Amino acid sequence: MVDSAPIAIETVNAEDEARMLPGLVALLQDTVASGASVGFLPPLSEEEARDYWQAAFESVADGSRVLLVASDADEIVGSVQLELAMRPNGLHRAEVQKLFVHQSQRRRGIGQALMHAVEQAARERGRSLLVLDTRQSDNAERLYRRLAYQEVGIIPAYALSATGTLDGTVYFYKILS
Repeated sequence: MVDSAPIAIETVNAEDEARMLPGLVALLQDTVASGASVGFLPPLSEEEARDYWQAAFESVADGSRVLLVASDADEIVGSVQLELAMRPNGLHRAEVQKLFVHQSQRRRGIGQALMHAVEQAARERGRSLLVLDTRQSDNAERLYRRLAYQEVGIIPAYALSATGTLDGTVYFYKILS
């Protein structure tokens, strides 16, 4: 049987923190446990994940970050963030950060849907240039290329992986039309 239920994507406000925090903590822990390169190494404690999300919600509250969450039947299955440049010479740009999709929900188009939603959120906030980075040879790299992000370059041996190797990081940009 094919799951045809639509994924709901919503922009989360600071007031949503209490409601969203448990699901976001679980999503981050799952993402790190599955080996994704998102700034943390396994095992990720609940406390460390909670601290990360509480800091993210502070940025949502001050208007410097947009948090989008994908849900399926009221379960959080993915998220992505948009960090808005706040300096006067950068009000046209933002950085896409922390695209997470629960490992049990991958290959359903959730990552792509979140990327389309974050691009729309950027447009709505007057942002025309997006930048992002990802681990070289990751599934995310292929996704960003499919979505017409342009490679800027690769920094070798940039991030420590869960296996103890140093992986390269690929930097991308996209000019929104």
